[in-house]
Amino acid sequence: MIPQDISFSDRGYIAGIQDATISELIEIDRNYLDRITLRKKIMEEHPETVLGAKERVRPVVDEFYTWLVGNYLPTRYPRMFQLHPPVGEKPALLHNLVTDDRYHLVPKERAIDTLRDMGGLVEDDLLFLMPSEDGDGLSLEGFVTCFPNGFDTSKKLNLKLRDIHKPVPQYKERLEKSMDRFFNKLKVGKVVKRANWTIQNTDQLFTASGNHLYDGEEIPKEELDINARVRVERQFLHRLPRSRALLFSFKTLLYTLPEIKEEGLGEALAEAIDGLRQGNAPEFYHYKRAAVWGESAKAYLRANN
Repeated sequence: MIPQDISFSDRGYIAGIQDATISELIEIDRNYLDRITLRKKIMEEHPETVLGAKERVRPVVDEFYTWLVGNYLPTRYPRMFQLHPPVGEKPALLHNLVTDDRYHLVPKERAIDTLRDMGGLVEDDLLFLMPSEDGDGLSLEGFVTCFPNGFDTSKKLNLKLRDIHKPVPQYKERLEKSMDRFFNKLKVGKVVKRANWTIQNTDQLFTASGNHLYDGEEIPKEELDINARVRVERQFLHRLPRSRALLFSFKTLLYTLPEIKEEGLGEALAEAIDGLRQGNAPEFYHYKRAAVWGESAKAYLRANN
């Protein structure tokens, strides 16, 4: 079942943003155990790609971890996560009843180890943004991203927000200033969300490359594969209350094209594919590789079968 708040559109970063609640921040479904098992495997096989932390991010990571394991998860999902000893005594551990893992309520000595713990505890990818050391904008100071959407997050560590988004069409011209203002004005207690989508020619969640075409790259001669998936990211942004750093998090969902049609969203997705080259930034059609899969995907989505 595709969540009702997901729509296939490209209205831009700001226009597509909706208000959210803190209870939506970490959403768990029936795929939880399989996803967590996969995330642990990816962190073991690709640690340099999916985990990264600068020294200065440790108090920020510690703040979120302490709240996540000591408050949010056992309160939001009490049948899955329990504090031990039980209420009435000072708890020391969080017990994950699904995986049988136990987590100390006190963060690890190194931020990267705390990030690894969170990467195997929730299936959302986490990116921590802090004011840049030179005072000019925000920069990425720590992350755990087991399900990257066509990029190597380690290459973005310590980059400013504007530099992270350099490959995004029309970002500097149309989005940079408004995004900077939006991030700077976001208040503690406010949670916002948006959905991002693309189509990829694989059923893999770990895609550190291959989901984008950049300026100067030729369009590959490639057919839409049977393993193709509609990739949706449910993205959230909120400000941590003590450090006032920003946490950008996202949960990745994959759907087959038949599933999209069964949900009655075939025409909506086909129109969104057309819309990629009809808006203010038609370069998105190339950037999202729609030049590769767009026509064949639309033909399937609109076929009467």
